[in-house]
Amino acid sequence: MKKRNGVVGFGAAALVAMLAACGMSPQDGGGADSESIDTSGELSGSIDFQTWSLRNEKFTPYFEGLVAAFEAEHPGTTINWMDQPGEGYEEKLLQQVQTGELPDVVNIPPNFAYQLNEVGALVDLEAADAETLGVYTTGGVDAYRFDGAQGAYGYPWYLGTDLNWWNTEEMAAGGVDEVPTTFEEMVDAALTMSENGALPLFSTTPGIGELAAEGVQILQDGEWVFNTPEAAQIIQQYADLYQAGAMPAETLSNDYAGNATLYQQGQVAWTTGTASFATELQNNAPSLVEITETSPRIGTAPLFVQGISVASGSENPELALAFAQYVTNNENQVEFVKLAQGFLPGTLEANENPESFTGVIEDPLVADAVDIAATALPDAQQLQPVEWTDAMNTFAQQQISLALRGDITPEEALDRAVENATTTMG
Repeated sequence: MKKRNGVVGFGAAALVAMLAACGMSPQDGGGADSESIDTSGELSGSIDFQTWSLRNEKFTPYFEGLVAAFEAEHPGTTINWMDQPGEGYEEKLLQQVQTGELPDVVNIPPNFAYQLNEVGALVDLEAADAETLGVYTTGGVDAYRFDGAQGAYGYPWYLGTDLNWWNTEEMAAGGVDEVPTTFEEMVDAALTMSENGALPLFSTTPGIGELAAEGVQILQDGEWVFNTPEAAQIIQQYADLYQAGAMPAETLSNDYAGNATLYQQGQVAWTTGTASFATELQNNAPSLVEITETSPRIGTAPLFVQGISVASGSENPELALAFAQYVTNNENQVEFVKLAQGFLPGTLEANENPESFTGVIEDPLVADAVDIAATALPDAQQLQPVEWTDAMNTFAQQQISLALRGDITPEEALDRAVENATTTMG
C-alpha cells in the first residue's frame, strides 16, 4: 500500500478470494446479523482499536490523546490502540479474520470492508444506530453500502478526491491559453500542443474510473455493463491521441512511472492528484510551483474513502460502537485532518465549514487545492466498484492498451474486459 503524507492511500485488494481459498465462504448477500446496539448505558471493559500506518512521530501523539480523552470520559474503559504497517495489511486482516482476532474497531477502506462483510465479519452500522449515520457525508456512507447487503459497514473517516494540475507555461507555449473544462476540450488541447511541438498533455490510459467519470455505467444489478458505444468512443479518442504521437510512448510500456511522476519530471503538462500533491510538488519540483494551476477534475470527481468499522465478533459491541463514533465525530475528525493536510473530514458539519480545518494551512498552494477539493466533495463519487479487483483491472488495462496501439478495436477490448470480469466474479 502506498502512503501519502503519512496517511494511508486508497488501494485495491482481493481479500475475499483469499478468504474463500482458506475455506471461508461468502454469506448470501454478506452482512452479519443486524440488530441495534445501545451505547447509552455505562461503558466498561476493554477493546482493541487498529489503525493502518499511523503510528509515527506525526500521528502517535494524536491517537494517544484521543484514547486518553475517551477513557477519561468513560472511567473503567480501556482502549488498546494497535497499528499495523501498510505493507501486508491485507494479509494481516486475513489472518485476523481466520483466527477470530479481528480487532473490535478497525480502520479499513470500502473495498476491504466489502470483502470482510462478505464473510459476515462486520457490524451493520445502520441497524446498530441509524441516526448517527446522518452525521457523515452521503457519499462517504454510500461507499460502505454494498450491492446485495442491507445497511452500511463503515463510518467515513478521512476522504480525498483528485484535482487537475496543469503546467500553464508549457500549455501556453503549445498554443493553449486556458485550462480545459471538458474531456473534449482536453483532447483538442492535447492535439494542439502536439502539433506545436509542446509537451504531451495526456499520459494515462483510460480505465474504469475514467469511463465512469464520463458517465459510463460500469456495474448494474450485479452485471458488468461498461462495453457501451460511449465507452468505445472514449477509448478511440485516446487511441487517436496515442497514434498521433500526442502521448508519451512509455505510457503503454512496463516502465511507465505514472502521470504524477512524469509531471514532476517535466515530461508532461497535466496530471491528477489529491490536494496533498501540492506538497509533493514543492518537495520534488519546486520550479513548477509558480507555473502550476489547479482546477476541479473533469467529469465526475472520484471519491477516496478511509473509514472505521466495527467487528461483528466483538465481545463488547457497546464500547466498540461508542469508540468508533468517538473517533469519527466532527471534533475529532477536524483535529485529525489538521494534521493530515490535503485530506478532508467525513462529517457533514466540517465540510460545510471548511475553514474549521483549512485555517491552519499556511501554504497557499495546499490551501487552494483543499478549497477546490472541499467544493467538489459533495458531488464526488466512488467511481470504481468495490467488486472490481486488481486482476480484473490488469486484464482490462492490457486490452485497452492493445486498442490504443490499434491492434484490436475499442469494442473488442471492452467486450473482452467485460467477459473476463463476469467470469472472475462468478
